[in-house]
Amino acid sequence: MRLTRFLPALLCGLSLPLLGACRATNYRDPGDPTVRVHSSQTGELGVATDYGVVFLGRDQRSGDVEFTSWFGDGWSLETGIIEPLGGGLYITHPEIRIPTTTLSFDQPEPGTEVVVVGRDDRDRSFRIRASVVEREGVEGLLLAPTKRLRGLGRGQLGAGVYVPRGGRDELVGLLSGQLWLEDAEEEVFTVVDASDLWRLVAYPRDLDRPRRRTTRGDILP
Repeated sequence: MRLTRFLPALLCGLSLPLLGACRATNYRDPGDPTVRVHSSQTGELGVATDYGVVFLGRDQRSGDVEFTSWFGDGWSLETGIIEPLGGGLYITHPEIRIPTTTLSFDQPEPGTEVVVVGRDDRDRSFRIRASVVEREGVEGLLLAPTKRLRGLGRGQLGAGVYVPRGGRDELVGLLSGQLWLEDAEEEVFTVVDASDLWRLVAYPRDLDRPRRRTTRGDILP
């Protein structure tokens, strides 16, 4: 078997924000925990959690980084410092509170229906239904291929993989690539799952240290 990368996206490159960020959250719409990490021309996706913004670090693994978060009434361009979590995951923290999602460490069983949530290269939100599969000799969370999954490009790496539970989506992993199984002559989609996401919870966060008050013109006091 061999690991294959996503083909380059056919759509135009990432459209970077040009105007100021939104001023307040629309509380009827809590926003989208998906973030766009601006680490290259296409960037990559990540997911905001209560522990920070987690992503795969495909193009940038240290230093300052900009990322876009989507609120109920628009987007906000944020800046953070990249820190390694291990297991191929990286984390950054926004200056302000942004929409987040709930984590789940229950590994979905084969046959479970999940939802892949992200943003395309024009930053339009998408939700793709997929099924968890199991393949002999391959560890980790795997998804059966679909036409829509095959249509994703490099800029969609890091999209959140969720299990709908109790009327809400719970994050179980990040979409990480495609795997071609030569013996079976088939492909599956790979996911960085709970076996590595636990690092988010274990990462030291200086909870006893008072947070610096942020003064910005694009948020309410």
